[in-house]
Parts: sequence; structure tokens; C-alpha cells
Amino acid sequence: MRVNVGTVDDLRARGFLTGKAGAQPVCVFWHEGRAYALDDRCPHMGFPLHRGTVENGLLTCHWHHARFDLSSGGTMNLFADDVRAYPVDIEDGCVVVVVEDGPSASTGGRAAPEPADRHRRRLAEGLEQGLTLVTAKATVSLLDGGVPVTELVRTGVDFGTTYRDAGWGAGLTVLVAMANVAPHLDAEDRALALVHGLAFVSRDTRGRPPSFPLRPLGSRGVAPERLAHWYRRFIDGRNTDAAERTLLTALETGVPLAGVAAMMTAAATDHVFLDGGHTIDFTNKAFEAVGMLGEEYAPAVLASLVPGTARAGRSEEQGQWRHPHDLAGLVAEAAARLPALAAQGEARRGSWDGVSGLAWAILGDDPAAIVEDICGALAAGATPEQLGRAVAFAAGLRITRFHTQNDHGDWDAVHHGFTAANALHQALVRAPSTDVLRGVLHGALRVYLDRFLNVPPARPPRPSGSVDLGDLQACWDTQGQVDEAGSIAYGWVVAGNDQRALVAALGKALLAEDAGFHWYQIYEAAVRQAAAWPPGSEEGALLLAGCARFLAAHTPTRRELAQVVRIASRLRRGETLFEEA
Repeated sequence: MRVNVGTVDDLRARGFLTGKAGAQPVCVFWHEGRAYALDDRCPHMGFPLHRGTVENGLLTCHWHHARFDLSSGGTMNLFADDVRAYPVDIEDGCVVVVVEDGPSASTGGRAAPEPADRHRRRLAEGLEQGLTLVTAKATVSLLDGGVPVTELVRTGVDFGTTYRDAGWGAGLTVLVAMANVAPHLDAEDRALALVHGLAFVSRDTRGRPPSFPLRPLGSRGVAPERLAHWYRRFIDGRNTDAAERTLLTALETGVPLAGVAAMMTAAATDHVFLDGGHTIDFTNKAFEAVGMLGEEYAPAVLASLVPGTARAGRSEEQGQWRHPHDLAGLVAEAAARLPALAAQGEARRGSWDGVSGLAWAILGDDPAAIVEDICGALAAGATPEQLGRAVAFAAGLRITRFHTQNDHGDWDAVHHGFTAANALHQALVRAPSTDVLRGVLHGALRVYLDRFLNVPPARPPRPSGSVDLGDLQACWDTQGQVDEAGSIAYGWVVAGNDQRALVAALGKALLAEDAGFHWYQIYEAAVRQAAAWPPGSEEGALLLAGCARFLAAHTPTRRELAQVVRIASRLRRGETLFEEA
């Protein structure tokens, strides 16, 4: 396409000319005796570049002071991205901009790179520089171009495991959680969910040293059972290098991933409720990442768990787990009985159906009775999945029954119990064993310790009149609408409405906010735990009501990140962000 934008005389007199190449505005500048053509929209936020200043070969956009090389369109400021440059011909006194695919001035005569490659490069730069708008624009463009969600997750996981010596953390957890829930969201919210996760990874690595991977031992003659023993022993002794080399050796020598999962999850339950529940949650998320990306990612991803697992705080060292009841001792005694109880229940497997009843029993006031109820269920034929689901439901009820008279910070206390229980439930589905079953005891007694936060319990959520999901918006916009949000969510489900619509609405509310780490965990855990029950069930309704209450307790925020992604989407569509008054 050849676009005539005016005469050379006008260009020299005014200093610039503007025109249109189809829907794309272009501008031509006269500088130091020659013409230069560029897109007339700043790639940062769309300001008309013809209103900028040209000096010494540089064009400066007046909106955010981004500077561009007139010849190539390359930016001096990474937050702005490069602007497209075009060849210019002078024909019979007219200025003609040549707009075509292939070689151009912006690539020094070389063929222009594929747009997806450019967006991949910009995504990497956004993560490296902590530029959320750049990350958002690249994410929106890649998804619009048909790039699968897993590729974006792969980019974030590669970055997060490489540039965080401390290992797997909150950022990667959020990224995998948002990838997990993406299918449950409205289509227009999926890019936003991934931007939340990728931006969190970028923040989580900022200012941290990179990770330098170790090598496996090189031995191929060590039995998997011995490697598992070594790994748990080294984690117990907080010897990170030895544990990492053992793990890498297990992977190198072909120990099945299920065996590695059993080994690492057992290490995460060798001590009581490690790191307030974060260890089991991070472990679960790392294995979900490997399942999403492929086993070739196992060495880098799983090795990133080792530092955090080894240094995690151990709850048996805390007073509340020792006095006035020796809960850690109670766990140890019951854990020794688990193999025999599991063997006893094996013949009855499939006949037990008391998950909800056990969950309500876990909310009791006698820790010894709670432990016995769990042991009795195992002997009666309860599966590991059922026991994990019972603890997760009980932990979720702590949130649904959380009274707003409590200190606001105590939302985090009940949050930890629920998200750790959700992670344990997923781990028990993936790699059930009597070692991992100890986590059921840990989680149940954590729920017991949180009982004071339901004294008094919040009134049960009950719908009042007709239920409309649109009414939830007022709960996010006005502080303190906690019980109202819970009642709307509960009423929607029990009235027989589409549960998926509520899940999407809660996701939209989460992603509209400048959410904290715990918010993403709560939402994902509620979605997955509600899905573990039949659609429209009382249990699912109570779990989603708890999620709605948690979100309402923490909103509204400044809502900056959602605005960033809206800007990225509008720029992608070619909309005008800058408008004259």
C-alpha cells in the first residue's frame, strides 16, 4: 500500500504530515533534510506522536516522555515498546508512505519478525523489568493470536524458577492457580487472570538473586526407597544441597513422577503443618505445574521446592500445638496407627459415605474426639480423597462462619487452614499414602485451633427474596457487605441456578481488584472444593458463600491492575485512549 500524505513543501513548512494507511494513522516528520514515517500512535498508550517533539534524531512523546529513534522506531524506554517505521518515497513533489509486509526501515532491511515472536520477547522484557503494562499487552496479543495458556504459564515458570534463589514462592503459586481457574472464568477475564499471575511472578523475583541448579549424583544404582529415605532425612536436617541432589538423582534415574510426588509430599508432612500450610500448598502447585507443562519441567520446578521445604517453620515447635493440649503428640500417636487402620478399611472401601458428617465433626471442641473420628472413618472404609475433602470442607466452613466482629487480620488465619486443606486434598488424589494421610490430622487440628474465630459463628447464609448475581457488585463496591455477599452466593446455588455463573462472577470480582496473595488462593480453593461436590449441593453453596464473604471483606481496592489490562486490550483493538477535551 502506498499512501500519499501531502506535498514536500507542506512537510517542510509544518515539520510533519499525517495520513491513514487503512485504519492505521501514520505520520511523517521532516528532520535534518529528510523524511521519516512512523505509526502515529505511541505504542505505550496511543498518544498521537505527531504532537511530539523531534530533536537530534529522537522523537519524544509528550504524554509519558517515551523517546523513539526516528529512523528505526526503536524506543529508548522499554515501557513504551518500539513504534513501527515505514519507508518514504518522494514522487513529483509528493510524500508517499510505503506500507507493506516484509522488509522495512524498522528492521534494517531484514524481514520483519513474526508478531508472536515480538510479543514473546516483550513478555520476557515485561517480566524482567517489572513493566505490568508491557506484560499485559504481550499477554493479550499472544492469547488473541491463538497461543495456548500453557505457553504463557511456561514462560512465567521458566522465569520464576530461574530468577528466585529462594525457590518456589507466592508468585508461581498465583500463576498456576490462575491457569487452573481460567476455564471457569468468562472469556474476557482469562487474559486478566494470567496477567495477575505473571505480574506476581515478576514482583516475587525482583531484587532477588538467581537460582543456580545443582547436578544429580551420577549414580544409577540407588534404589528409589533409599533415595526417598535420603531426601526426607536431608529435609529433616535442613540440608538443602543434599536434598536437592537426591531429588535430581531420583528424577535422573527414572523414578516415576508419582513416586517422586509421594516422597516430596511425605517430606512436607513429616513435620506438623509446615510454614503455616504454605509448604503443602507450594508442593501441590509445583506438581500441578509439572502436570500442565510436562515431565521435562520436573527437575527445575521440583528442585525449587527444596529450599522452602527445608527451612519451613514446624508447628510442633509452637506453643499452641503443645499447650493446653499436646496436639503434636496426639498427631504422632494417631499417625502410628494409620497403616493398620488403612488396611482394616481396605475391605470396606467404597461403602463409606460420611464426608459431610465428618467435616461437621471436625468443627468440634475436643481434639482427641476429632482425631478418633478421622481414624474411625479410615477404618470404616473412607478413601484418602474423602478424608481430604472432609477436612477441606470443615476448613471452608470456618470462613463461611467467620464473624465480622473478629480482628480483620484473622481472615488470614482461617484462610491458611482452608487453602492448605485444599492442597492436601489434591495431593491425596495425586499420590495417596499413609504418610501423606498424616496431613489430614494436621489439617483437622488446625481447623480445631481456629475454632475461636467462630465464637460466635456468623449467622448461616440465607437468601432474602429473589437472587440476582448483579447484586454482588454493591458488595464489592461498599466495604462491610460481608454477610450480604455470602447470602447472595448461597442463595444463587441452592435456588438451582447455574453454579458456573457464580464461579465466573466471583472470579471477575477477584480480578477487578489489586488482590493479595491469599485472595487468589481462597478463590481457587473454593472453586475446586465446590466442584468436588455435586452441582447445586449444600456443601458447594456454603463453600462459595465463604469465598464471597472473604472477597467482600477485602474490597474495594484501588483496582489499578485491571485498568492496566483494559488499556492493553483497548490498544490491541486500536481504540483511542487519548481524546481532546
